[in-house]
Amino acid sequence: MDIVILAVVIAVVVIGALGGLVVGSRRRKQLPPPPTAPEITAPPAEPHVGEEAETPRDEPRRTIEEVDLPLVEPGASAPVVVEEPPAPAAPEIEIPEPTAGRLVRLRARLSRSQNALGKGLLTLLSREHLDEDTWEEIEDILLTADVGVTPTQELVERLRERVKVLGTRTPEQLRGLLREELLRLIDTDFDRTVNTESALDTPGIVMVVGVNGTGKTTTTGKLARVLVADRKSVVLGAADTFRAAAADQLQTWGERVGARTVRGPEAGDPASVAYDAVKEGIREGADVVLIDTAGRLHTKTGLMDELGKVKRVVEKHAPLDEVLLVLDATTGQNGLVQARVFAEVVDITGIVLTKLDGTAKGGIVVAVQRELGVPVKLVGLGEGADDLAPFEPEAFVDALIGE
Repeated sequence: MDIVILAVVIAVVVIGALGGLVVGSRRRKQLPPPPTAPEITAPPAEPHVGEEAETPRDEPRRTIEEVDLPLVEPGASAPVVVEEPPAPAAPEIEIPEPTAGRLVRLRARLSRSQNALGKGLLTLLSREHLDEDTWEEIEDILLTADVGVTPTQELVERLRERVKVLGTRTPEQLRGLLREELLRLIDTDFDRTVNTESALDTPGIVMVVGVNGTGKTTTTGKLARVLVADRKSVVLGAADTFRAAAADQLQTWGERVGARTVRGPEAGDPASVAYDAVKEGIREGADVVLIDTAGRLHTKTGLMDELGKVKRVVEKHAPLDEVLLVLDATTGQNGLVQARVFAEVVDITGIVLTKLDGTAKGGIVVAVQRELGVPVKLVGLGEGADDLAPFEPEAFVDALIGE
């Protein structure tokens, strides 16, 4: 009996042990939980070395549900935006100021620099008794203003005669008398038109000459504006190939008003550039071709050869219609020396006086006309793009003597 009971107890123990093994194995072989969305983690940071090394952080990482992502429609891919570089803007074409009456509009600027001449003469002529000392003072004022010796003597003699006949003089009478005599001295009979009309079926050809530093290239660019304002199409010839940046400067002036510039290599043949410019003007049917020439004065012979060659080459296409000499009004009598040299080299047909607003020597207008026998056709009265004006004797004299 005891043996039976012992056997039962052993059996129960064995069964219990086997059951524990089965349960343990079942627990160990449990299926993994249902899959969840994978976690999106940030890429590992660059490992630090030495003292900068950090201990790993045990902070919880965000799941994909916690990260804000851009919404993309199913089947659609995110657009790729490619930024194209902006196209270069075309230079804006300027509309120059009309030339009609331009000198009248600039008269105030001119009168500021020329007041000493007109007011000085009026003050002296208003004296009750005009003795020899007074007339000598009048002569000094005219000579200081670069009127020239011969024109000064002529003006003083005529003023003496008219004042003597006039007798009692009111300020208005004196102003009128002085105005008449100054206009006579400047000569209102000159044709001051810039000739840009060709007698042939070709563009008008204008050559601009002068010493470097007088504003020759700038004047050529401003003259292009004057012509464009008068509704003429213009081609520019950059034949001053010896001065650095002269062609660039002229081309910039041309681009502002839509005028094409023909240029050649630096230190190239000026005559070749002038030839190509005229050829291009004929091909395009332009109204006017403006040729800017070099202004070197190392030797008279070299200048004569160079300008003479340019003139001969250009006239293979058509005759020159205008040769403008640019002079700096502030140089006074030195400008007359330059004028004589150029007059020997090429037939000057007109004069451009620049910087006339920057000098009190407005008498250079009279002196240079007497020296060359050709008229002042254009005057520069400032650095502005539209400060080149056709010379008008009446407006000029009115600026000299004031209202």
